[in-house]
Amino acid sequence: MTLKGLQNPSRAPPTPSQNRSSRLWNAYTLLQIGSISVLLASFLHLTSQLPLLRNTPSSPIDFCPQANSSVLIRNADIWEGSLARTGSDGFRQGAAGRLAGAVRIPTESYDDLLPVGVDPRWDVFALLHGYLEETFPLVYSRLDVRRANTYGLIIEWTGSDATLKPVLFTAHQDVVPVEPLTVAEWTHPPYSGHFDGQRIWGRGTADDKNGLIAILQVNGPGDSARARFRTDTDDRGSFRIRRRSDGRGGFCLYWWSGFLSDLRQGAAHLANAMLDTYGEDAFAFIVDEGSGLLKLFGTVFAMPEVAEKGYMDVTVNVTTAGGHSSIPPDHTSIGILATVVVEYENHPHNPYLTRHSPSFQTFQCLAQYAADMPPPVKAIISKAATSESGLHVLEELLYKNPLYRIQIMTTQAVDVIKGGVKANALPEQASVLVNHRISIESSIAQLREHNTALMQPLATRFNLSFRAFGEQISDPRVPTAGLLSVGDDSYPPLEPSPVTPTIDSVAYEVLSASIKATYARRRVKQNGDSLVVAPSLMVGNTDTSFYWTLSPNIFRYGHGNSAGLAQEQMRENLHTVDESLNADDFVEMIRFFVTLMLSADESLAL
Repeated sequence: MTLKGLQNPSRAPPTPSQNRSSRLWNAYTLLQIGSISVLLASFLHLTSQLPLLRNTPSSPIDFCPQANSSVLIRNADIWEGSLARTGSDGFRQGAAGRLAGAVRIPTESYDDLLPVGVDPRWDVFALLHGYLEETFPLVYSRLDVRRANTYGLIIEWTGSDATLKPVLFTAHQDVVPVEPLTVAEWTHPPYSGHFDGQRIWGRGTADDKNGLIAILQVNGPGDSARARFRTDTDDRGSFRIRRRSDGRGGFCLYWWSGFLSDLRQGAAHLANAMLDTYGEDAFAFIVDEGSGLLKLFGTVFAMPEVAEKGYMDVTVNVTTAGGHSSIPPDHTSIGILATVVVEYENHPHNPYLTRHSPSFQTFQCLAQYAADMPPPVKAIISKAATSESGLHVLEELLYKNPLYRIQIMTTQAVDVIKGGVKANALPEQASVLVNHRISIESSIAQLREHNTALMQPLATRFNLSFRAFGEQISDPRVPTAGLLSVGDDSYPPLEPSPVTPTIDSVAYEVLSASIKATYARRRVKQNGDSLVVAPSLMVGNTDTSFYWTLSPNIFRYGHGNSAGLAQEQMRENLHTVDESLNADDFVEMIRFFVTLMLSADESLAL
C-alpha cells in the first residue's frame, strides 16, 4: 500500500445525519490527557549513506517514523565545542541577559496600526534594531543584513556550495500588547526583563523574542561571550558553511525576522522579497515558531507542527427597519441575530479524520510509543491504521473529547456581536462575527457553502432578502422586511496549509534527528534520554502562511519545555500575565538551533 493511496481515502466526509455517538465503548474516558491541539511540533545522520526513516515490517507504512540520534561527522568538533560553551553557567547567565534586554523594548503590535512611516507606534522597532546590532556585532559585521519594509530583517550567511539549497529560520519581533489594567498583577513589571536566576520575566519571553535572540546567537552574541560559529574571515578559526543558492547571490542560512506576525506588514513583505529574488521552492526547509516537548503517558514527545488549519471570519449582518421601541415588530434585527447565533451553536461542524492528517500521525505515535497509554486505547488507534471501520471509531472517539475534536474538524466561535444604539430606538442593523478555523480536510469554498446553507432558511423564515459572499441568493424582486447578508471580507480568509511530508522525507529526518540529539545532550536531565518525535497539527496560524511557495518543508517548532514536563507542570502564561521563560529552556533552544544548522549543513541529501 502506498502513502498516496492512504492520503486519498474513499470514505466520504460525514453528513450531518451521521450518528457520532455509536460504537464509542467507554474508551474515550481513557484519553483524558493534556490538549494535543497545543503540542508542537535535525540531528540527522548527516551523510548521504544514512538510511531514511524506518518502516515497521508489521505494517504497510509506519506513520510514526523515528530518526536516529547520531553524531555529526564533518562538523563534530564544532558541535562538541558549542555544547561545551553553551553548557556553562556563564553562558546561561549571558543568554538570559541578552533576551532580557530585548524584552525591555516594548515592540507591541496593534490591529489598527497604520503603515510603517505613517504610524509613530512603529518607532520603537528602531530601538530594538539598535539593540540587536549592539548585542550581536558579529552578525552585523560579518553577515549580509538586509531590511524589508523598514523593520523586517533578512540575515544571510553565504555558503560555498551552489548545488545545495539554503535553509530558513524565522522569528518575529513584535509582541502582544499588555493590558494596562493587568500590570499590577504581574510578579515583575511586564517590560522589566527581570531575571531571578531561574526565569526571565516579561512580555515576549515566550512569544517570540526567545526565538529571535536564540537564532541570532547561533552566529554569536558578541566578543564578550565568544561566538560558537565564525565566518570565513574570522582569524580566530573558521566554520566555512557550504549550503548556498544556485548562483543567484549564494547563501546558506537565512535568519528572517518579521514583525506584526498576525498582520501583513511584516512577513508578507519579507516573503515577497524572497520570492522575487530567489523564486519558488528556494529553501530545503523552513523553521518557524512553535512549541516543543511534552510528557504524555509516561513518554516525552517532541511535536513539530507540519500543517496548520485555515482561517475565516464570517460576518452575518441583519438589516431591518428602524423606529420607536414603543411600536416594535415581532422580531428586531437583534432578535433575528440571536436566532442566527443559536443556529450556529446548534450546528457545529462534523469531524472528519483521514490518514493524511497530522493529527492521525500524532495518535499513531502515541499508540506506538506512549509507555503508559492504556492497551484498549492503543488497540483502537492501531486498528485505525489499516481498517476503515477502525478509522471511523477513532474519529468518533476523538470527537467525544473537547481537547481533541478541534484537531479533526472545522471549529467555529461566536466572538463579536454588535447592534443597537439606544433603549428607545429599534436597531436598524445588528451583526455577529463567527471565527472559523478550517480543517485541513476542508476549504474556504466548502465553508462558504456551509454558511450559505445554514443561513438561507433563516432569511426565508424572517422574510429577509439573502445575500451570501457577494452573491444575491434570494429573488431581488420579492418584497422583504430587510436583509440578511453573510460575508468574509472583514479579514482575508486563509486556506488550510499544505502538509509537510514526514515519511521518507530527508528534511523531516534532519529535523527529527536534531531534536533527539539536542535532547540527549541537554544540560539539565530530569528524564532519560528517550524521546519520540511526533508530527502534529497547529490549530492556530503563524507567519508560515506567507512561505508556502518558498519550500514544501515547513516546520513550526521551537524546542520549548526541554525538561519534558507534563502539561499540568508547565507554566501556561503565553499572551497573559506573568509571561516568562525558564533560562535552561532558553539555552536548550539555542543548542537546538546550533545542532539543526550544523546538521543541515552536513547533510548531502537535502
